[in-house]
Amino acid sequence: MAGIEASEGAAGNISVCLRWPVELRSRFPVINNIDLPQAVPELAGATFLVSGSGRRLREIIDDPKANIACIVVNEGGLTGKIYTSYHRRFEQVTSEFNSHLAVHYNQLLSSDTNFHAVIHAQPMHLTYLSHIPRYQNEQYLNTHLLRWQPETIINLPEGIGFIPFRLPGSPELMTGNIESLRKHRIVIWAKHGVMARSDISVKRAADRVEYAETARNMNISTCAQERSAKG
Repeated sequence: MAGIEASEGAAGNISVCLRWPVELRSRFPVINNIDLPQAVPELAGATFLVSGSGRRLREIIDDPKANIACIVVNEGGLTGKIYTSYHRRFEQVTSEFNSHLAVHYNQLLSSDTNFHAVIHAQPMHLTYLSHIPRYQNEQYLNTHLLRWQPETIINLPEGIGFIPFRLPGSPELMTGNIESLRKHRIVIWAKHGVMARSDISVKRAADRVEYAETARNMNISTCAQERSAKG
């Protein structure tokens, strides 16, 4: 994400859900209780790795213990135990965790996967495009972005979802996100950024952001050339 300038400063966040036992205390010895943004009873025992609020995505690879937390869902799904390091550099996990958790929950209940990754990023060109009224129509958006190279339609066969502007971290954004990511693997949040998911790997989710951002670059570049040719 940093490589394609989609996570300036502390923008963007990431989470991964693992549905198998994970040994956490050797790396994350500080344990506290946490209320979950929504009840997820079917995910009792699942582990979430979540980026901390205000942390830079590009720094996770250098010092993961300082930048991420682990949350294990308690029985009943209303609360969890949050595991962190003594070296953590944040007070809370990302404010977008409600949207992350809701997407994980929906996808895990509707499939037999035991792994799911979600990335929220703010790619410059796609975010810019979401300000333009005609691209706020999902059909128009996909018609103009998916036509440029076969890799795009192969990797995003359902196209790109679009959610009108909703307040970041709000229940309205969470609800719209769930609905759109039921049908798509990546969705644009108007005037905010994108969210992508994968049940294969974190890199696969990141690839979807990059494919969509590249399609937007090709679209704007070709349109500029056409306008230039017309004089």
